[in-house]
Amino acid sequence: MIDSVRITNTATFGSTPQELQGLSRINFFFGSNGSGKTTISRIIADEESFRDCRVKWKNGTKLQAMVYNQDFVDKNFNQTTELKGVFTLGENNRLTIEKITSLKREVESITKEIETLMRTLGGEDGAGGQKGQLADLEEQFKQTCWLQKKKYDGKFSGAFEGLRNSSEKFKARVLEEWTRNKANLKQLVEFEKKAETLFGSTPLSEPKIIPIETMKITAYESHPILKKRVIGKEDVDIAAMIKKLGNSDWVREGRSFYESSDGVCPFCQQPTTERFAKSLEDYFDETFLSDLEEINKLENNYFTESARLQKQLEALIEKPSKFMDVNRLMVEKKLFDSIVKNNMQKITEKKKEPSRSIGLESTVNVLDEIAKIINLANEEIADHNSMVANLQNERIKLTSEIWKYILEVELKSAITDYMESKERIQKAISEINDKIYERNKTRTEKLSEIGRLEKTTTSVQPTIDEINDLLRSFGFRGFSLAKSEKGNFYKLVRSNGVDAKATLSEGERNFVTFLYFFHLLKGSNSDSGISTDRVVVFDDPVSSLDCDVLFIVSSLIKKICEDARRGTSNIKQVFILTHNIYFHKEVSFNPNRREEPLKDETFWMVRKAGEESTVKKYDTNPINTAYELLWSEIKNREKSLLTIQNVLRRIIEYYFIILGGFKYDDICDLFEGKDKIICRSLFCWAHDGSHNAHDDLYIAMDESTVDSYLRVFQAIFEKTHQMAHYKMMMGDAIREEGPEGIRVPQAL
Repeated sequence: MIDSVRITNTATFGSTPQELQGLSRINFFFGSNGSGKTTISRIIADEESFRDCRVKWKNGTKLQAMVYNQDFVDKNFNQTTELKGVFTLGENNRLTIEKITSLKREVESITKEIETLMRTLGGEDGAGGQKGQLADLEEQFKQTCWLQKKKYDGKFSGAFEGLRNSSEKFKARVLEEWTRNKANLKQLVEFEKKAETLFGSTPLSEPKIIPIETMKITAYESHPILKKRVIGKEDVDIAAMIKKLGNSDWVREGRSFYESSDGVCPFCQQPTTERFAKSLEDYFDETFLSDLEEINKLENNYFTESARLQKQLEALIEKPSKFMDVNRLMVEKKLFDSIVKNNMQKITEKKKEPSRSIGLESTVNVLDEIAKIINLANEEIADHNSMVANLQNERIKLTSEIWKYILEVELKSAITDYMESKERIQKAISEINDKIYERNKTRTEKLSEIGRLEKTTTSVQPTIDEINDLLRSFGFRGFSLAKSEKGNFYKLVRSNGVDAKATLSEGERNFVTFLYFFHLLKGSNSDSGISTDRVVVFDDPVSSLDCDVLFIVSSLIKKICEDARRGTSNIKQVFILTHNIYFHKEVSFNPNRREEPLKDETFWMVRKAGEESTVKKYDTNPINTAYELLWSEIKNREKSLLTIQNVLRRIIEYYFIILGGFKYDDICDLFEGKDKIICRSLFCWAHDGSHNAHDDLYIAMDESTVDSYLRVFQAIFEKTHQMAHYKMMMGDAIREEGPEGIRVPQAL
């Protein structure tokens, strides 16, 4: 059976999809000519020819669609001189027929098993069951993955290139990385800074930091002169005295005063001899002076070297490399400055008292720390420059590391659960598909056996006999169906054997074509496929038929519907589309129906409002009588501007002329001016009939024109004292009073 039909962008149906949902075993459609009914029948007949439309079959089991519409008439009657024979099962081989019947029951049982399996697989609508569980699992896992993308998109957007606008692609990438990512797992902080460089603007190479030369200053700090006690010669006369004093520095200091006092001792103010002066000079000999010079030189060198280092460190701090720990360097420089200051003070003291032995505080440790800071920065600079030189590979490497972190730290548990659940569901789906395959295989084998048996017991002659019996019983005696000379074909002949096809009336042709279709439902154009399950569509099958034949066609279709309801035929679903109210009421009549439709039937209206067709489902049969339907068109807000004039005419004709016996001239005389012209035009339509071609004055109608006709239409009832009838038929669809005291129908 067909579950639903989706119609859009074809014929008179526009871009807004019309959905036929909740279809049942028997489905009645009513609509005027040109409203879109035949389009519905064509979509069911050949869905593939309508790209934007869709026919959904229950549990995916597609049945043979047999459609009676104008296309069928043209194909089988108008375009050919002969009709293909209809093969039906013969009555002379009961055992074969019973075997076919038994096999059909088995096929139906297998089909039900397949449908049950299909429901387990996909639920009632194809989106539930195991497939629904799998879809829900995929969606849940996709959202879980997408949350990680949102979490890290700000920091690692470069790792998600091509995936940022698609959660489905991101999920697929997660699963791909799960199977192939071999990167080492690193901590988040290890690649956060790297990501800023690689995924930001294109990075540039960084200059290396020039290492600090520390050998000179550390050598100065351990110079031997610092430990040496610098004193004069000990083998001169004055040496004993200086030694006794124990302070050659004091004597050396006083020597400058002695040299300026003309031989008078600066300490005792006594005159001295030349020998004393000679001894004093000999005591402070060249060695002594050389040592003093070495101390002076050490002072200058240490000052110069320490100043150079301090300036170099200041430059590093003022314009630091982004890879260097500046704060740590500042601490070490401050310590270095303090040590240098103390050492310079000690050297000054040594210079002043060279006989003292001193030791300087070593800057080795602090300079080693500074060197470590610089070396560490240079290592990062080297890595950075290597990365810049090999940027694409570095980005690939970092991307792999980021994904590894997300997989292992953030998603590992979710991925594991997803993979296990998916494997379990897919296994269940695979097992169900295997069962469906096996049952379909068995079903195909049994259908083949049915086809083989049908070939042994089919014939086209029974259809000829039955159709001719029906034609005679309904008074069609001027022609009959006969077997063609070609074999399994039919032809229409007169009693004298002359071909009758070209001389049949439209009603005769339509009736014969319908009978042919009716018997085709019970058979096939070939000697197999007779027992195939089918969906049947009747699109206006009573066109051009008189009332007696219309009743017969209605009875035959009702029989098909009853057999479908009881499940006693191979017809599983019926669609009946018509614009004929009498036929609709006749074929839809069911004494078991009360106000609500039966469970196995639905009712629909097909309308064309403006340029587009619409389809609406009703809870009850919307067609009561032709007269009520005309009034419903007036009350309908989506009424057609092209047909409303004919609706008004038919109501006036039926109520006032046929039932009421009014004369249209008497009614027109109740009006004056423009309203009288409008009233007369309404009765002119009634007088001319419904099929005349009126001139453009009456055809080209806009909303304002229609509103005027509706107002005069109501006024006719008002002036003829028939407003009670008008109110009864219009119900709530009446406007407030207009300027002339006349209530008019609500606007279009």
